Amino acid sequence: MLVMMILILVVLMGLSVPVAVAIGIAGVVGTVSFSNLPLIVVPQQAFIALDKFPLAAIPFFILAGNIMAAGGISSRLVDLVESVIGQTRGGLPLTCILVCMIFAAVSGSSVATTYAIGAILIPAMVRQNYPVGFAASLQATAAELGVVIPPSIPMILYGVSAGAPVGDLFVAGLGPGLLIAIALGTFVVIWSRLKHEPMGTAFPKKEFLPSLRRSGLALAMPVIILGGIYGGVFTPTEASVVAVFYALAISMLVYGQMGVRDLISVLRRSTLSSAIIMFIISMAGLFSFVLTRAGVPAAISGWIVSTFDNGFAFLLAVNLLLFLIGMFIETSASIVVIAPILAPVAQRYGIDPVHFGMIMITNLALGMITPPFGVNLFAACAVAKISLHKMIPYLVPLVGVILLCLVLITYVPMISLGSLYLLGVR
Repeated sequence: MLVMMILILVVLMGLSVPVAVAIGIAGVVGTVSFSNLPLIVVPQQAFIALDKFPLAAIPFFILAGNIMAAGGISSRLVDLVESVIGQTRGGLPLTCILVCMIFAAVSGSSVATTYAIGAILIPAMVRQNYPVGFAASLQATAAELGVVIPPSIPMILYGVSAGAPVGDLFVAGLGPGLLIAIALGTFVVIWSRLKHEPMGTAFPKKEFLPSLRRSGLALAMPVIILGGIYGGVFTPTEASVVAVFYALAISMLVYGQMGVRDLISVLRRSTLSSAIIMFIISMAGLFSFVLTRAGVPAAISGWIVSTFDNGFAFLLAVNLLLFLIGMFIETSASIVVIAPILAPVAQRYGIDPVHFGMIMITNLALGMITPPFGVNLFAACAVAKISLHKMIPYLVPLVGVILLCLVLITYVPMISLGSLYLLGVR
């Protein structure tokens, strides 16, 4: 049964059928062929997959990210960070990493981060004679922080699918996010020195305070959102709504860079993006239901436990599997289908479900920057107006940096769990 459903899924995806449709067809075939259930089960399970309150945060975080991009918030963040570190060697690439980190603290989406920040910084890096392939590759890679730095849409999906506390996942994401940002920053500095890249334009010190004042409200946005979540003022779902209203207020009333016509366009894009993700979740829920009813998760769990006698080997095998899956299947679909199967097995090896969630999210995020279906790559290509092959030479070492971070996140649990103890969550 499992082989048949996977074969159908692979064939349909090979024919360029959308991921959600391919998963849905495989789920329907599994329902009809391998069970005596009526077809009414299909819409029932699709609805059940979406009937989870934490999922309500997804469209709001998407909307908040789009408002930030359209309302001048992202450009003000870029100006502030560039004013501080832009004059150093490798300053613009460092600015890209840091701004992606800040932007990710609200948007929760790597693709939104790629478009919003890349539209500003990729042309800026090219103007300073950085290779366009390097600029696009760095932007695509740094945007991965959009799913690792909280709040994160994949974290919400993992929490719902694996039964892990979403709030704990948000706190746990701080360590891996900082690690990846520092590792990318270190690589950029070394690369810039080896390639003798130019120094950035000197920024007058007297202009720092005006720049800070112009971007103060934008900079306060992630502080309010994350501070509210970690301080227990509101839940992650409530935080998504706060993010939308805050972004609307400063974009339309304070900065005045977004009008009603812009808002309608933003709402249209956000609705489309949200619908795509929700469609994937509903169909993946059906797929998972069919597998669970057939006893596939239990069979896989038993095989894994009998094959790998320790957690080290299990995590190594899981990382290899997730890396391959992430190259071909969209992150949201992968999490909804795989997390309910692997998370319970990880617990049998004594692996904390929150720690395992960070491993899974970081690994699958690599799929966003690896061919053939890396969505961040295509977004960066669209912004930079280049073909994918021009990015590959610069992309390989950046992927290597993320892989090194993944190894550390996998085998040093305190990178993920340390912030939980530091902030008194546990």
